Parts: sequence; structure tokens; C-alpha cells
Amino acid sequence: MALASGARHSGMGQQPLWLLLVVLLFSGAMVSRLAWLQLRHGAENRERADENRIRLMPRNPIRGRLLDRQGRVLATSRLTYNLYVQPGQVSDQAWPQLRDRLARLLAIPAAQLDQQRNAGRNSEGFRIQLAEGLKPDQVLRFREQASDLTGAEVDVDVLRHYPNGRLGAHVLGYTSGITEEEYDRLRERGYRIRDRVGRSGVEKAFEPHLRGEWGGQQVEVNAAGQVQRILGEKPARAGQDLRLTLDLPLQQAAERALDGVRKGAIVAIDPQTGAIRALASRPTFDPNLFSPAPSTSQWAALNAPEAPLLNRALQGFPPASTFKIVTSIAALESGRYRPDSTELTTGSFCYAGLCYRDHVSLGSIGFPLALAVSSNSFYYRAGLKMGPDPIFKAARQLGFGKATGVELVEEETLGLLGDPAWKKSVLGEPWTPVDTITASIGQGAVLVTPLQMARMYAAVANGGWLVTPHLVERKPERVWIGFRPETLKTVGQGLRRAVQEGTAKALNDPALPPAAGKTGTAEDPPRAVHAWFGGYAPADKPTLVIIAFGENSGGYGGTVAAPMAKQLLSTWFRGDLRSEK
Repeated sequence: MALASGARHSGMGQQPLWLLLVVLLFSGAMVSRLAWLQLRHGAENRERADENRIRLMPRNPIRGRLLDRQGRVLATSRLTYNLYVQPGQVSDQAWPQLRDRLARLLAIPAAQLDQQRNAGRNSEGFRIQLAEGLKPDQVLRFREQASDLTGAEVDVDVLRHYPNGRLGAHVLGYTSGITEEEYDRLRERGYRIRDRVGRSGVEKAFEPHLRGEWGGQQVEVNAAGQVQRILGEKPARAGQDLRLTLDLPLQQAAERALDGVRKGAIVAIDPQTGAIRALASRPTFDPNLFSPAPSTSQWAALNAPEAPLLNRALQGFPPASTFKIVTSIAALESGRYRPDSTELTTGSFCYAGLCYRDHVSLGSIGFPLALAVSSNSFYYRAGLKMGPDPIFKAARQLGFGKATGVELVEEETLGLLGDPAWKKSVLGEPWTPVDTITASIGQGAVLVTPLQMARMYAAVANGGWLVTPHLVERKPERVWIGFRPETLKTVGQGLRRAVQEGTAKALNDPALPPAAGKTGTAEDPPRAVHAWFGGYAPADKPTLVIIAFGENSGGYGGTVAAPMAKQLLSTWFRGDLRSEK
């Protein structure tokens, strides 16, 4: 009995030692684990904890507004609510459950959510937009159940808004979301993956001025993702407003005038300063389609063969008889003709076995009447007498064949002055008198843009200064061309007579100030002809130059383009606008 009792006491004495060893072993393991976590991976784990606890809520900058010269809004911003998912918080296994809950809650097809999530995957782990433009009731339903929708969030976005729809679309331009390639290139300049950038027009040309600077709010959240407190905030800096030289009522008149043609352009500028008062193109588009993005069918329409996105005011076309101003100036400046010189006009002009028809036959007439009635045979003979060099010299002096200086640099084409050197270099052929004949009336290898044409008419209207067209007010830039005053006076007389008794009589309206101008009808085989009008008013002290162009309109300059210009003159010289100028 004593031996048994001793054995039991011995076993009981060893049990606390065993338990102590077990406790020490587990404690050592725990201490080692804690040391490993704290010392070796402490910084990494603290960073992970902070990532789960602290979130940065970015704040979009408000893009600067575009205003007309009187401060009327042409482009602004509007708020919209979008649905996002944070890919780092929602695994592929957890996604189906979240997707189905969102689909039921917000009445969005599950397949659409799947498609958006797959399309938005990115290596950086940025949140993915699942739906845009949520309605107020959808936002409210989401907010009510947000605590059970871990990984999903609804946030405010800022979209560009054009309150006048299509008006001025080509000159204002549009914005769209930044691409991955652009983001890689621009992220160092403060751009974010959610940014929108200007794609055309003023929106693109003045992107740094308009875009603003992102802000953000650093918040602490609990395990359910609910905000507990705000740790810090950096307000977003709004972009700067931009006041343009455009005049809203005149721009509206230009858009209405272009409703009569399928394709074309109108430009109106101040002949003294070059300030652009209206610039419109057809066909056009609604820039609001890009806020946030056009549908597949809308994108297809925007890329139709008629090219609605193309700004035709900056594209080159054959100028036809509007170019006779250049030939007139060249002849008078060459010394071969005086202001009172005359040249023969005939119903048919034949040269080198080829005959060219003229719609007038008035015998010998001077430059003013030749411009007024737009006699081709007059300019055939004048061109042959002086040769091509004075014609192309005058064209270059008047700004053709080069950039105008307008801010829309990337969209502007230079046109074409196909002189003897160009023909030899490009076509490998020598210049012939027939080339001179066609060039003298603005046909052949001659292309000018409506904006370049506006510069030419401005130079005649302001007494010989080549202005720089511009869309944002600045100190006027203009260069003295050096033409003799009697040259410009003679041409001005011809443009005035064209309205009084010639091809531009559509503008001879007593309700309007005396106007001056020239029509043109350009061949474009096998397509229909182009219609042109260029002019200014008042004839004695011009304040507005207007170029109207109908691409392949099939009508004459006097019947298609001149009435378009008349609509702008009627608007500009109304009493309520006159006081604004």
C-alpha cells in the first residue's frame, strides 16, 4: 500500500512539469511568431493593415467652363453617379454572389456586370466601373445596403456637358476617358485612370488650362467598410474657365444657315483682329454623346463616310472664282496692269486647241466689273499675260498654303498651292500655259480652307493686313502685306459691285448694311460642284468677314452660299447685337 501510494505521488509530481513544458513550448512558439511578424515583417503588415483600414477617396476636378465672348456658357460639367467594384476586395470566387446581389438590387443585368468587370480588369488593381449614370433611386437602394456589399461602391463622377448640344461641336470639341497608353504617359503629370481628356477642338488645344487638379479624402473605415473618421482632405482644384471669341447668337445663325446643305462650313471673323466670331461645320455631332461614351451604333454613325467629326472649316477645297481676288491682286501688283486697265471678255476662249466657255461676253472691261460678273475669259487672258509666278506669290502673301495660326493646330490642313515647282517635284511634269489658265480661276492643283479664305477677305477689308485667326482673346497679331492702296481699292470696288449688280446680289438688301463679296462655284468631278461665298460688311468700314461653303452642294455660289452668309449678316447687324460689339 505504501509503495502504491508513493508511485501515485511521484506521478502527480511530474504532471506540473509536463504541463509547464507544454505551456513554455506553446508560449515560445507564439513569441517566435510574434517576433517574426513584428520584427521581420512588421512594416509590411502595418502597411497591409493600413490599406485595409485607411482608404483614399479621390475627388474629381471640375473642368473649366467654355464661355462665349459675352460670358454665355458653351460647355460646363454635370455630376453623375457610377457603380464600381474594388478588385482587391472581391475574389473571383466571391464575385458571383456580389454580382447577383447588385443585379437584383439595382435592376442591372448580371451579364452586363460580368462584361464590365472583365473589360475593366487591370494589372494596377484600380477599381472597375460596372455601371454609369445611376438614377437617384438606385443610389438610395445601394446606400441602404452598402454595409453588406463589401467591395462595391457608388461614387460621384464629373462629366462634360454641352448645354447647346450640337452647336459649335467642331470648334468646342469633346472629351473622353483616358486610355491605358495615355495614362502610362501622363500619370507623372497628375493624370489618373479615371481622367477624361480633350480629344478635339478647344477642349484639346487648351487641355492643361481646363483640366484642373485631382483632390482626395483620406478616411478610416471599419471591417464593414464604413467610414469611421476623416484623416485628411485635399480639395480638388477646378480647371480655369476659358472665354472664347465666339459670339453665341452668331454661332447659332451659322448652324441654322448650314442646315440647308449636307456638307459644308461657315467661318466669321473680325477683319481687324482675326477674332473668330463663328465657326461651324456640317455634318456635325452632339459632343454630349462622349459623356460618358457613345454606344456602338452611335460610334458607327460618327465614323460614317460623310465624316461628321471632320472640321471642314480647316480642310482644303478648290476655291474656284473666289480665288479671282488673288489673280486680280497679282495682276495689279505685277506691273502688267493698272487699276484702270481692261481685258477682253468673250463667250468662248480657245488656247492650244482647247476651248473654255465663259458665261459672259461684255467686250473689254476692267477689274471691278470682271470681279462683279466673275468673267473667266478675263482672268484666262490676265493669267497668261503675267504667268504663274505673280499668282502664286500673291497667294502666299495672302496666307494660302500655310498654317493660319489658329489654336486648333492639329486639325488644320495647309491646303495646296500647286505651282510649277510643285508640279515638277510631285508629278514630274513641266508647267504649261493650260495650268496657268486653270490656276487663274482657282481650279487645278489649288486647295484652300475656309479659314484661310477668311484671312484673305480680311486682308482686303482691313487695308492690307494679314491677321492671325484666334479663338481666345489675345493681343491681335497681324502682318503688313505691302500691297499698294490702289490695288486693294480696285479689288474692293469689284467686291462691292458684285453685291450691287453681280453674282452676289442676294446680299443687296436695304435692311442690311452695304456689303461686298464674291461668289464661286468649284468643279469637283465626278461629284457635284462646291458653292462658295466670301465677303464682308459694312463695305466702307468692315466689322465682319463671312465665308460660306457648301461642299458638293450642286448649286451655285450665288444661290447656295450667298444666302447662307446673309443669315449671319442679318443676325450680326441686329440692334441687340450691335450694342455688344
